[in-house]
Amino acid sequence: MTTSDDMARRVPRPHFWERDYSQGVPEGKDLAALRSGLSRDAGDVPAMWPYYTRLRSDGWVTAQLRAEHAALVLFAAHQQSQSRLMHQPTVGLGLAMAKLRLSGKFTAEAVDKRFGAAATATSFPEVVAHLRGLVSQLRTLTPAQPLDYTLLFRDLRDWQDLDRVHAVRRRWGAQYFTLRNKPQTPEPTDSATNA
Repeated sequence: MTTSDDMARRVPRPHFWERDYSQGVPEGKDLAALRSGLSRDAGDVPAMWPYYTRLRSDGWVTAQLRAEHAALVLFAAHQQSQSRLMHQPTVGLGLAMAKLRLSGKFTAEAVDKRFGAAATATSFPEVVAHLRGLVSQLRTLTPAQPLDYTLLFRDLRDWQDLDRVHAVRRRWGAQYFTLRNKPQTPEPTDSATNA
């Protein structure tokens, strides 16, 4: 017999950040409800309940729910006061951090250190705390650097599995060092364009 929980696990509705925002960005009241979950445990904030796709009727907190909770609050903090959507498919965390490093807004050493602290975190609350700081830095760029929150959700889900956390770290590192080690194409100078 198939229960409604079984159906919800098979075909979850889109995450909040994946909804159709072609007419704009998420409303401020929705983002405020999600930000109320900062520094709180998954499922503990009633204002967030309507936004979860991994909430279970038995109240059990799963790795998926913890990951979704973290992604929701990080997205809400990232999206606050932004005029364009901060969820951008295919921009993994390592790639976003490499773009932050290349922006020159912060020293390369500072970005390396903060990103390294996130990548080497030994607990789920620790990695989420580091990500919160990194998302704040992404917001400071002009324009703000978006991030793929669906990928981040999956990474945070896998972070909680000792057999998968190493793959997450490798993926973040590969994205970060592949872009940052690419030679940058110099902008043409006026003399080069007049030649």
